[in-house]
Amino acid sequence: MSPTALRRQVGQLLIAGFDGHQLPVELKALAREFGLGGVILFARNIAEPEQVADLSAEAARLTPGMPLWVSVDQEGGRVARLKKPFTEWPPMATLGRSGDIELAARFARALAAELKAVGITLDYAPVLDIHTNPKNPVIGDRAIAERADEVARLGSVIVRELQAAGIAACGKHFPGHGDTSTDSHHELPLIEHPLERLRQVELVPFRAAIEAQVATMMTAHVFLPALDEKRPATLSRRIVTELLREELRYDGVIFSDDLEMKAIASEYAVPKAASLAIDAGCDGVLICSGDTATQAATLEEIVHAVEEDRLRLPRVDDALRRQLHAKERFLAAPIGVRPLQGPALRAALGGDEHQAIAGEMARFL
Repeated sequence: MSPTALRRQVGQLLIAGFDGHQLPVELKALAREFGLGGVILFARNIAEPEQVADLSAEAARLTPGMPLWVSVDQEGGRVARLKKPFTEWPPMATLGRSGDIELAARFARALAAELKAVGITLDYAPVLDIHTNPKNPVIGDRAIAERADEVARLGSVIVRELQAAGIAACGKHFPGHGDTSTDSHHELPLIEHPLERLRQVELVPFRAAIEAQVATMMTAHVFLPALDEKRPATLSRRIVTELLREELRYDGVIFSDDLEMKAIASEYAVPKAASLAIDAGCDGVLICSGDTATQAATLEEIVHAVEEDRLRLPRVDDALRRQLHAKERFLAAPIGVRPLQGPALRAALGGDEHQAIAGEMARFL
């Protein structure tokens, strides 16, 4: 790959957050220079459904010839960026308490329909962490259940149904964030389990998601000294490549969690962390704050890392290939076409059928 071609493609490795209800000119400039893998929407980007649909359509066509992921964290409960008139879903723990596969399937189909209505193509769900630690400050009722087999059973249903409806799913947070007592948004959690325990418990839902052909996975910013004594999971070749890619035989796209979270950023500059994450085996990195200068510096660092052979070009090519394959699978529709408008858009959101599903889930709060 020529230096010019590398600069034009390395942006495919970035999922960018931004501020406001419209795409900033700085982000558009970044996409023109480097390309861009996708955007992630937060509450700060959401006004009303029509605005989200227009924003999604514009974002999807930012890079000519290569559609962008329009992504969101829409889990239900505490982590839901889309509020009324979208359906407001109870937390995923309600599905675990119900034990009802059909309810989980109906939920996933309804969720996918509402995301699709506004042009969102990738949902960072389901959470596949197991709620084994009641003192966990960040997972809690975001987890489906307290038992690995239940998380695996219901999580794989959610994966299949989201993806059958055309929404790429994301299993998170590999290799498991359930048994932590600190929040990786603020500090690096320590997990002292040996690999055998991980294989028997934490990895079970991820194996099930892989069998369900989950399109993407997200790494956890956790420290597992039994596997890697130096680096957190997101930056660890032992965990990302050797464990997830080679031992579990996962062939989809691997994303980092947000590299600006303190678990990473307190020890590593964001650009350096990004090149280390790609080198470890991630195929894309999330930089969510909307700081375009940091995002641009990250892409420059990846280019320099390749040029200086700190990051091997075949690893970048492999990441780009995986991204392309996933986008061919889920973004085959014409780029940037606004999916629904007017009354049809409003009718797709928060209707009686979806409210009834949310009500059934809420019985298990």
